[in-house]
Amino acid sequence: MFLLINLLLLLSIPSSLVRKENSPCFEQINPRVHKDGDLVIGGFFPLYLMAVKSFTGAEQPHKACNPHQWLHKNYQQVLALMYAVEEINRDPRLLPNTTLGFHIYNTYHSDSRTMESSLRWLSGQGQTTPNFSCEKQDKAIAVIGGATSALSVQMGTLLEFYRFPQISYGPFDSALSDKAQFPSRYQLAHQDSSLHLGIVQLLLHFGWTWVGLIVTDDLRGEKFLWDMGEEMRRHKACVAFTEKIPVSERRHAESQVDFMPRIMASSAKVIVIHGDADSLMILRYSQPPIFVIWKIWIITPHWDVTMRPYNLDEDAFHGALIFSHQTSEIPGFKAFLRTVTPAKYPGDIFLKSFWVSAFECPDEPQKLELEDCSVNASLELLPLHHFDMTMSSQSYFLYNAVYTVVWALHEILQKRSEMGSVRDEGFLVLQPWQLHSSLRTIYFNNTSGDQVVLDEKKSSMAKYDIMNFGMLPNYDEVLVKVGQFIPQYLLGQDFTICEKEIYQNWLDLKTLQAVCSKNCESGFRKIAQEGEPVCYFDCIQCPEGEISNQGDMDNCVKCPEDQYPNKEKDQCLSKVVTFLSVQEPLGWTLTCLTLSFSLLTVLILIIFVKHQDTPIVKANNRVLSYILLISLVFCFLCPLLFIGRPTTATCLLQQTTFGIVFTVAVSTILAKTIVVVLAFKAKIPGSRMRKWVQPKVSNTLVLLCSGIPVILCGIWLGTSPPFLGTDTHSEPGHIIIECKEGSVIAFYCVLGYMSILALGSFTVAFLDRNLPDTFNEARFITFSMLVFCSVWISFLPTYQSSKGKAMVAVEVFAILASSAGLLGCIFSPKCYVILLWPERNTPKCFQNKADSRTQNLLPKHV
Repeated sequence: MFLLINLLLLLSIPSSLVRKENSPCFEQINPRVHKDGDLVIGGFFPLYLMAVKSFTGAEQPHKACNPHQWLHKNYQQVLALMYAVEEINRDPRLLPNTTLGFHIYNTYHSDSRTMESSLRWLSGQGQTTPNFSCEKQDKAIAVIGGATSALSVQMGTLLEFYRFPQISYGPFDSALSDKAQFPSRYQLAHQDSSLHLGIVQLLLHFGWTWVGLIVTDDLRGEKFLWDMGEEMRRHKACVAFTEKIPVSERRHAESQVDFMPRIMASSAKVIVIHGDADSLMILRYSQPPIFVIWKIWIITPHWDVTMRPYNLDEDAFHGALIFSHQTSEIPGFKAFLRTVTPAKYPGDIFLKSFWVSAFECPDEPQKLELEDCSVNASLELLPLHHFDMTMSSQSYFLYNAVYTVVWALHEILQKRSEMGSVRDEGFLVLQPWQLHSSLRTIYFNNTSGDQVVLDEKKSSMAKYDIMNFGMLPNYDEVLVKVGQFIPQYLLGQDFTICEKEIYQNWLDLKTLQAVCSKNCESGFRKIAQEGEPVCYFDCIQCPEGEISNQGDMDNCVKCPEDQYPNKEKDQCLSKVVTFLSVQEPLGWTLTCLTLSFSLLTVLILIIFVKHQDTPIVKANNRVLSYILLISLVFCFLCPLLFIGRPTTATCLLQQTTFGIVFTVAVSTILAKTIVVVLAFKAKIPGSRMRKWVQPKVSNTLVLLCSGIPVILCGIWLGTSPPFLGTDTHSEPGHIIIECKEGSVIAFYCVLGYMSILALGSFTVAFLDRNLPDTFNEARFITFSMLVFCSVWISFLPTYQSSKGKAMVAVEVFAILASSAGLLGCIFSPKCYVILLWPERNTPKCFQNKADSRTQNLLPKHV
């Protein structure tokens, strides 16, 4: 059955692949290395490139093959497999009494050649190396390969017929997770589902928002392109261009002509490359020397940027930033590499060919035995683009793949050994398909302590080291770790990079302008251009009260309440705490006026007390005059509560004290006005008003009118009292400490009540302004109320439109002006008579004037 299926498969392959056993090309195209054992693992590795032409015939058979070209760095994968096998065979705990062997084949990104390698592995036919015979093909137990997704698909199509377990050590591909299509395929690489997040964080760290993307033209490339596009749009970055590298051989050759010119023509200075080693090799063959000057490369893990064809001396990727899988060091692997020589493994034709190419030996492999071919040299002497002594991520996953197969075999053989009572021949013989049940549940720790699991649902996300590819002054190439991206960490701690370790080549990464619009400076913000991608923007200055302390900010931020923007609007400065202080000119002037008017009022009070028995003082109830003068003293002293640093106590007293003392003053004036009217009415013969012309009546009126604001202020203080507050907006750069009214309604109720009293006094005084002079203060009260009302009517709109210290100054001025109006209009005429015309301040003089005025005003029949 096995031979029948192979025959059918061979018949389905193009005739160009079916070669005679003695074909000189056959062994060159698909040679192999064999190590015998009780059980054998197959390994398929892309070790070199070769173009196979049509077979030309027996006359000149050597012309049928082109010289091959080694991919030197991939040979570390072969050595990783050999090291793992040797390590397992030395371990008595694993596969006791059973040795492990291997078959190693070359494979390349070619459907035909990969199929040919797979057929040779299955059939064991063809020209073989020593110690191999097809009768031992039943020892084959599993295949390790799939350095790329394309190779995995090509091998899997054929090997799936026999349910051979296929362990892939190449990049994780979600398409290969389809168990309906690939039930025998297992992937060891970690999932790269967060790779695009790390790359975008790197772009944002350096401020690069105009970026080109190069991906392979397959499902993995499309998914990466979609994820990158979405993440970049979310962070307002733009894709400058996208290039898709075809994975088929024919389209690969067609695209090589115009591929690089399109990249060079782009304005993008930063380019992200995502793909595998095979598909991206076009970049190595088509790069122009000038490529190195203008571009910064960001490479994803599955392409070794240090590996290049031997004929390219100039490296265009110097300074590239590489996201490499973070792996642990396998104990003893470097020591093993130092011992590898063709002399140690004389039957390994791959190693001989590698040695010839890497150390530039003569073309004939037989001359490896000569001393001039460095047969005993060490791999450490090779440059980085030929060989790396540090285990690559692919070699690490390949090493784990070998152990995965061995642990599965060990588990099965141990169970069978425990179940079998008698060990008969063939009892422990295994078939490849029998490994699947163990492989699906395999779980172990490798020699470096890392967990290895094939269940993709339990597989962890990849962790990344950010490496920098650079060239030292002596032209040695180096890979230096400059950062890391670990998606499992908290946001803000997952990405780190050390800029001072980066080899920057001709470009300074910090100053590199990888943007499509000119960067906005501090103090400006970006505004998107209508109809353009998000990375196209204009810069406008931050609005009043806002700053941007970094470049390229989308929005300006407001300064805290205790700070204000500087002129450039790129930083916030601390505001100066201020208030209407005595030290400043305005405060000092108002304080002087307050004290001056207060002293003047006290002086007038003293004059009135000293001349209390004179007619002009006794007229219109001298007690009311005393009350009015005392209330005016307090009115003039009220502004002292407004001047200086406000406190909680002064805030409670400011408006309430002002409201009460002014109401007392206005109530006293109203009482004096009514006294004038009553006194005149009482002099008319037969009038009944005489009983109301008594001091207790006027005093009671003052007490009643003054009690109402006391009640209002009590309610005000009990419900929503004034409080100490700040004004951070009226004056730029200043925080004004001021008193807030608390209840605005209560404040205006007090002012409204006082206004009603003032209007009442004004009305009564205006109507009685022509009464006899002996009793009449109405004319003076009329003028005083006119001044008082004018001041407070103009006060309200001015007060409402003022802010900060100006509001306080307006209220203080209104208090002083209205109080001075009352004092001047009512008491200055009397003081003038008392001090300058004492002869008029006599009873006889007042009596004569009263009689004459009374006669003029009385009716004719009186």
